[in-house]
Amino acid sequence: MTNVRLIARLDVKGANLIKGIHLEGLRVIGAPNEFALDYYRQGADELIYMDVVASLYGRNHLGKIIENAAKDIFIPLTVGGGIRSIENARDILRSGADKVAINTGAVANPRLIADVARQFGSQCMVISIEAKKIANDHWEVYTDNGRERTGLDVVEWAKLCVSKGAGEVLLTSVDREGTRKGFDIDLVKAVSSAVNVPVIASGGMGGSEDLLSVVIDGGADAVAMADILHYRRAEISDIRAAADAAGLGVRRYEYARSNDN
Repeated sequence: MTNVRLIARLDVKGANLIKGIHLEGLRVIGAPNEFALDYYRQGADELIYMDVVASLYGRNHLGKIIENAAKDIFIPLTVGGGIRSIENARDILRSGADKVAINTGAVANPRLIADVARQFGSQCMVISIEAKKIANDHWEVYTDNGRERTGLDVVEWAKLCVSKGAGEVLLTSVDREGTRKGFDIDLVKAVSSAVNVPVIASGGMGGSEDLLSVVIDGGADAVAMADILHYRRAEISDIRAAADAAGLGVRRYEYARSNDN
């Protein structure tokens, strides 16, 4: 079994790590890189940084934050928000990111997916999909941090993006985000069974049991966690131990404190 990746997600507005519910009502949590370093030390497999207001202003503002993070954190960093061109993607990658996550820019210009994949490799091109349920077994793609409807069907859009070169899908349930009610298993299953690239489930993790269900029943390859970590309701080591006990493949991890010296 491929290892299930445990990913810490950091939504950033300006200089602050924030958290909302349904991507709204954003509450300041603290300094993003202090939390990022803590999650790295706890054993996160990867980190995702999302500039949640970038699409409003037309550009990503995380360059300096990522540059500073990359000095101390040596796991893959995915960065999203406001990436509208090859030049935007290049700037983010030069700042220290390993992958770019694109949502609004891809909906506006689907060719961007192929351009980024061709220029930097499919493994670098993450399609970020914000999904809202509109009927049984039917979800619509939203952009601009869950604010704007697109009329696109989530499953069909995911398939199109992968066909254009996206190497990974970051799938966020707007309905579940910040609710602690568990992932939208049906959504994750619908997308994971339709594409042949890894799917990261995001939105709704309330406890370790939610990770187990979204992987076992939903087919997720990774989970992105925010609220559960930011409010210290669990540590990554607890979640990793629960996944291991359930027989899921996870990376063996032991943080060496000497790394700080």
